[in-house]
Amino acid sequence: MIASSCRMPVRVAGLFVLAVSMSGCATTPTAGSQAESMRYESVIANPIRTDQDRRMDAERHPAPFLSFAQVEPGMQVLDVSAGGGYTSQLLALAVGPAGKVYAQAPKPGATLLKRVADHPQANLVVEARPFDDPVPEAAPKLDLITLILNYHDISYLPVDRAKMNARLFAAFTPGGHFVVLDHSARSGTGISEGKSLHRIDEAVVLDEVRKAGFVLDAECDFLCNTA
Repeated sequence: MIASSCRMPVRVAGLFVLAVSMSGCATTPTAGSQAESMRYESVIANPIRTDQDRRMDAERHPAPFLSFAQVEPGMQVLDVSAGGGYTSQLLALAVGPAGKVYAQAPKPGATLLKRVADHPQANLVVEARPFDDPVPEAAPKLDLITLILNYHDISYLPVDRAKMNARLFAAFTPGGHFVVLDHSARSGTGISEGKSLHRIDEAVVLDEVRKAGFVLDAECDFLCNTA
């Protein structure tokens, strides 16, 4: 990842992907090794993933996502606002049996619950917790937290985002990182388009997570949509 002291920002249209960490001591991201690429492709090809997941892969680009997030076997992971579980299950497959993924939602939905019921995974646990305090009480220190396509939704809900981000920051092991992916609003619009267009100004996200103590490590353009 790119340390904050040598930040090389990539402006992303349509979607943005950010990685922030507890410190500026991360390393610059490099192209994944062949072994890593093969491991991620094996994860993506796992037969327990649904047909809908595979249709979504064309737009979600799971291999670059896993590489950008530097997902490794054995990691302890929290997927905030897990939705239907697309990302949660992908992460659980990638961290393997030695790792664990907590799929958080205030009220886990039917799609997520059906996913884990159809193919139970010991390392994928659904957690019903509020956004203000999304970290499971029994969770160990975390290596990775993801918040995928939902920071904008949280922005118009009655959620104390400062409290949420502070709680996430406190949950990390040293060197852990927080990956945020969301739809990018026009610069200067803040959170005003969160409910209407389901977008959020990237600057708002950066400002809010920095106030919690995070440092920007990297930005990525693999989901850039210039249209």
